[in-house]
Amino acid sequence: MNGGLRMCDLAVPGVRGLEPYQPGKPVEELEREYGVRDAIKLASNENPLGPSPRALDALARALPGIARYPDGGGFALKHAIARRHAVAPECVTIGNGSNDILELAARCFATTGDEVVFSQHAFAVYPIVTQAVGARATVVPARNWGHDLDAMLRAMNERTKLVFIANPNNPTGTWIGRKALDRFLAAVPQRVIVVLDEAYFEYVEEPDYPNGMEWIGRYPNLLVARTFSKAYGLAGLRVGFGVSDAALADLLNRVRQPFNVSSLAQAAAVAAIEDSDHLERSRQVNREGMRQLIDGFRALGLGYIPSVGNFLSVELPLAGRAVYEGLLREGVIVRPVANYGMPHHLRVTVGLPQDNSRFLQGLKKVLATAQS
Repeated sequence: MNGGLRMCDLAVPGVRGLEPYQPGKPVEELEREYGVRDAIKLASNENPLGPSPRALDALARALPGIARYPDGGGFALKHAIARRHAVAPECVTIGNGSNDILELAARCFATTGDEVVFSQHAFAVYPIVTQAVGARATVVPARNWGHDLDAMLRAMNERTKLVFIANPNNPTGTWIGRKALDRFLAAVPQRVIVVLDEAYFEYVEEPDYPNGMEWIGRYPNLLVARTFSKAYGLAGLRVGFGVSDAALADLLNRVRQPFNVSSLAQAAAVAAIEDSDHLERSRQVNREGMRQLIDGFRALGLGYIPSVGNFLSVELPLAGRAVYEGLLREGVIVRPVANYGMPHHLRVTVGLPQDNSRFLQGLKKVLATAQS
């Protein structure tokens, strides 16, 4: 540009220093770059069964209408979510994935001079949306790879506007029990918005795991974020939602783009949320696959972080990036997590039995080669 001015200099300060979110490598990219065939992807915590057949049928029925804009208010989807979770429709905010809900919360409640609290090893989108709005991130050291709620409370001050809690957490899979989370919510000042990210809610089978939506009426500063990208198998359509007090939802909808969820995504999500049989099959596949991976790690003498999601973070005797690269050459995509402060771990999604076996065989081969 004239005078040596760089385009980056024109951006707002929070955006200048941002690094883009790095998604998992696509299968097509791996096969193109490495010349492998029949690659498998266990990197992005997707449902290996895919979407509900009822969702696919709903997509086919919705296709003829794609020349028209979607319902900007998401009437049918909001009411389906409200029925499923026993909340009022006016408490629901629909999003382009649950990431959209996280960003809406940051845009609504934080700006320059404000602070946002979240845990070490927490989801990468939290620091991204915090920095993008010009707020300051307060990153609280983790305890046993999970949230240290007492330390997070101590980290709050008069400038704190927002706190992100992932339950279970990604990429560690750690989770917070009902009593501990309730005590935390009760102790957070009502002027601080708590975003409870429950993207993996449907996979959790621990009896003490809390359902954040049960607290909506008690805590007006609570926003629960959920997604259709994981257990419901609709990651490619990008549809999520938030549930909160109606007054909080009203604020989110003031900054939400009117057509942020496509007509196809809305139709598929309405069908998916009503297909309990497919959801139960997905949970069963995850339950059995988790056992398969744990047994495999133990057989290889590897540690792992116990998880209640649909993924595991495995601890390695060498840099995770090196093992990741070796697995790529075996046609297996997993997720390096050094950017989460976990340089000796890899996160692997629970897949179908044959995919889990292929990953474990590839991992054994890569580790043997590296250690020989």
